[in-house]
Amino acid sequence: MTTNGAALRVEHIHTAYDKADVLHDVSLVAEAGKITCILGSNGSGKSTLIRSILGLTPPRAGRIFFGDIELTGLSSHRVIATGIACIPEGRKVFPKLTVAENLRVGAYQTRDAARIRARLDEVYAIFPRLRERGAQIAGTLSGGEQAMLSIGRGLMAEPRLLVIDEPSLGLAPRLVKENFQVIERINAAGITVLLVEQNVHQTLRIAHSGYVLAQGRVVAFGTAQELAANAEVRQAYFG
Repeated sequence: MTTNGAALRVEHIHTAYDKADVLHDVSLVAEAGKITCILGSNGSGKSTLIRSILGLTPPRAGRIFFGDIELTGLSSHRVIATGIACIPEGRKVFPKLTVAENLRVGAYQTRDAARIRARLDEVYAIFPRLRERGAQIAGTLSGGEQAMLSIGRGLMAEPRLLVIDEPSLGLAPRLVKENFQVIERINAAGITVLLVEQNVHQTLRIAHSGYVLAQGRVVAFGTAQELAANAEVRQAYFG
């Protein structure tokens, strides 16, 4: 599933709901082929940042680029068509579809049946349990299996950039560790990852670099090692 990465660049964006600003002059770069993390507590603006990138809540100022393509002002389906896929918070599988049907939804932009079968094989190689559960209704899966399915569905789009929102949410510690190991494997296959998380310990173990959001502003950035050593970050997240 190796693919050529492309850097995501967010340049001085301001995003608002009605007249209330949520993001204030936010700039960041997700380097091609790397894992870049966005850390922050609830209400820090992480979800709004994702919505801005995907065109769901366009910024009122600033610009967003993916490689040489400007995303600013594009509709969401055109943003996705550039090679970006998102694993939403809370997994959001289609509960009444089977596992296999959920995965095929992820390849909705592809009409080539052979390519879809090849992608399914690649996803099943990463998540053998999904092959075993192919005919099972997704709503009956465990939380951990739904997490696998959500990531697998995102991979079916053959993304160059995978945006992953809170992959540890609601999972037992063992499953969180497994999920983060899978994210490392996905990145090792050549996919650029933007990882949006509150679980600082696990995130900084696998990320190459990252940014910390607080009240809609970038308050710290650097390599994962620099963020782990940052006094303010340690006080806020490590106690």
